[in-house]
Amino acid sequence: MRRLDDRESLLDRKYSMLDEKQQQLERRVEELESREKVVDENRLKYEGLIVEEQRKLERVAGMSVEKAKRELMRRIEGEAHAEAAQRVRQIKEEATRSAEREGRNIVAMAIEKIAADHAAEATVSVVPLPNDEMKGRIIGREGRNIRAFENQTGVDVIVDDTPEAVIVSAFDPVRREIARIAMEKLVADGRIHPGRIEEVIQKAKKEVEESMREAAEEACYELGVHELHHNIMETLGRMKYRTSYGQNQLQHSKEVAHLTGHMAAELGLNVQMAKRMGLLHDIGKGMTHEHEGTHVELGFELCKRCGESDQVLNAIRAHHGEEPARYPETFVLTAADAVSGARPGARRESFEAYVKRLEKLEEIATSFEGVSKCFAIQAGREVRIMVTPEAVSDEEMAVLSENTARRIEQELQYPGQIKVVVVRETRAVDFAR
Repeated sequence: MRRLDDRESLLDRKYSMLDEKQQQLERRVEELESREKVVDENRLKYEGLIVEEQRKLERVAGMSVEKAKRELMRRIEGEAHAEAAQRVRQIKEEATRSAEREGRNIVAMAIEKIAADHAAEATVSVVPLPNDEMKGRIIGREGRNIRAFENQTGVDVIVDDTPEAVIVSAFDPVRREIARIAMEKLVADGRIHPGRIEEVIQKAKKEVEESMREAAEEACYELGVHELHHNIMETLGRMKYRTSYGQNQLQHSKEVAHLTGHMAAELGLNVQMAKRMGLLHDIGKGMTHEHEGTHVELGFELCKRCGESDQVLNAIRAHHGEEPARYPETFVLTAADAVSGARPGARRESFEAYVKRLEKLEEIATSFEGVSKCFAIQAGREVRIMVTPEAVSDEEMAVLSENTARRIEQELQYPGQIKVVVVRETRAVDFAR
């Protein structure tokens, strides 16, 4: 009985404690509701103050909120453009400095290991004669000898007032070489008639073919490039008599192969593949007189048919920008090709083409806004652009030089590379009186 009384008293105490806690919670809820009302009142009050302040600012500034936003955005965009241009210039300067330090050493070491002399080749060959009476025998009765010679060789024989000499002219250098050798043999032998002319020309053709084959084999042996397809070897030998801007193409390909191999060795790349890519990068120039298409397309198709690797195919097309370079050796090859073609004395061009290139350079440079003057200097290797200080800022100079260089690449054909220099000068003038 006592235990029941104790439990009942315990339950009564718990109920009383629960009632007390419930009352406390109800008071807390009432306090929170009152505080929430105060917060809502303050929020409405502050929103009204903000609107009122915005109206005051609009009256003082003389513009609406939207106009102020647009003005702020315009200023931010201007500052962002200026900072971006400045950052571009800084990045280019840093990259140029670091690349020049490494690249200069690699290229210098490669160039030190190879030095090649080039003599400009013309489209005519002069054959000396023992006397002027030989000219009549070359022409023959009613011109039958000279006609037979020209028909079988595909060249023009010029017999003029030049003492003791005739000129053999042809655009195809292989034909010209065959004709020169044949003419020398005929002059030395003295027997000149259509039958003898045909016999001597056939012998001269065999000599030239043997010479081209030996030149191709010698180039491969010198570079250590082996297992080339016989069609590639034939085309490679033909490059002995091909020129570009006066530069012999076989010598150019050998020089590029040497340079590419040396630089690849310094960079830890595949040296044998680099030499193979350098030797075959212009192989299409040995086919341009017999087939339609650019030397890049012809060389690419020839090497593809003959089973050359993807590295060689990429080198052929990438060194003229036909496709992106996908291998590190291709980048090295492009640099070596520029070194071989751009160095002084390696190539030449006609005076008319040279003048037109200089005029086009200056025309491209002056087409941009803010350019006051421009000068093509160093035989067209550099274009110097003078800009108006008020129209072009220091940050915009980097953008102008970049745009000018890209447009020159798109619109001009030139050997080597062209340097674009933008000059901005600000003068402050005053007088002491």
